[in-house]
Amino acid sequence: MSRVCSVTGSRPSVGSKVSHSNIKTKRRYLPNMIKKKVFNPATGKSETVKVSARGLKTLQKRMAK
Repeated sequence: MSRVCSVTGSRPSVGSKVSHSNIKTKRRYLPNMIKKKVFNPATGKSETVKVSARGLKTLQKRMAK
């Protein structure tokens, strides 16, 4: 399962998990992905897209205009 937002293109990023004793190990920061049905006015049909929470907010903002 791909974790890439179809609107913003955000992907998992890499960082460090830091313990109480300050030992650093690699970890992944995953985007907040949501499967959502969105109406496409060009085709006149609903399509299921995988978007991040930020991408969903962007879609709603653009649809309001």
